[in-house]
Amino acid sequence: MNDPGFRRLGWIGTGRMGSALAGRLLDAGHELAVYNRTRAKAEPLAGRGASVVDTVADLADRDVVFTTVSASADLAEVVLGEGGLLSRADVAPGVIVDSSTVSAEVSARVRSAAALRGTALIAAPVSGNGHAAAAGRLSVVASGPPEAFERVRPYLEVFGRSVTYAGEGETARLVKLAHNVFLGVVTQALAEVTVLAEKGGVPRAAFLDFLNHSVLGSTFTRYKTPAFVRLDFAPTFTPVLLRKDFDLGLEAARRLEVPMPVAALTHQLVQALIGRGHADEDFAALLPEQAAAAGLALLPEDVPVDDGLSLAEESR
Repeated sequence: MNDPGFRRLGWIGTGRMGSALAGRLLDAGHELAVYNRTRAKAEPLAGRGASVVDTVADLADRDVVFTTVSASADLAEVVLGEGGLLSRADVAPGVIVDSSTVSAEVSARVRSAAALRGTALIAAPVSGNGHAAAAGRLSVVASGPPEAFERVRPYLEVFGRSVTYAGEGETARLVKLAHNVFLGVVTQALAEVTVLAEKGGVPRAAFLDFLNHSVLGSTFTRYKTPAFVRLDFAPTFTPVLLRKDFDLGLEAARRLEVPMPVAALTHQLVQALIGRGHADEDFAALLPEQAAAAGLALLPEDVPVDDGLSLAEESR
């Protein structure tokens, strides 16, 4: 990869996605210091060569600091809060690269405060989950100052198969919100047609195999197929996080006067999913809820299925 001229990297947030992305930087040979509020979640990265720091402020002298946090308030806290990245008077990072899904308003506030310290903010949310990240199948959309983007682009290219520059300011935030609203809508639609086929006597694995090889098949339908077939809803992305993205996406739609009737209905179905006790499962649990509404009792299908990711990793 091209040398971006940075040597010292920092990382904040080592949840499912953060750990996978930080791991790719380590595997590519980069020197990385990491912080997580629960230190134990960062320790596995130490075994891969990272140094673990005790506070966010310990990363303030890094050339580039990446952040992957759950919500808008978390981003504001780790950058602007007491003990945050900008809390030290003597030093601040050169660039902050935020890969979280947060509101444009909070991102703009962080961007303005960072600029006063000479720190550029690149919004760089990603498409995909931790498994896709580990397989190098993520897509990245970025926005912010063009010069800063070009300097960090080589690192973003480590994350996955494509990096798209969407312009200055907060444009990448809107792209990611639109993406995640579509993610929810597609998953609900996939659940509906899968239930329709099964209630008519078609095994789920057979229906999804056909779909995945049709013009409607996608990377997403392939890597959700094992969850749908085996009814394994171990979380990769929870309904609570998806609901947050629907909240932000529909808020943006109201601000821009864009009607989104299908998204609004799916938002309510995601809310129902949480209300019925699936908050800590994967959002693919939309499938059993749809089946229940159709009077269909689902059973796991013990058949081989491919998530489309293992082959992708082997071919890299």
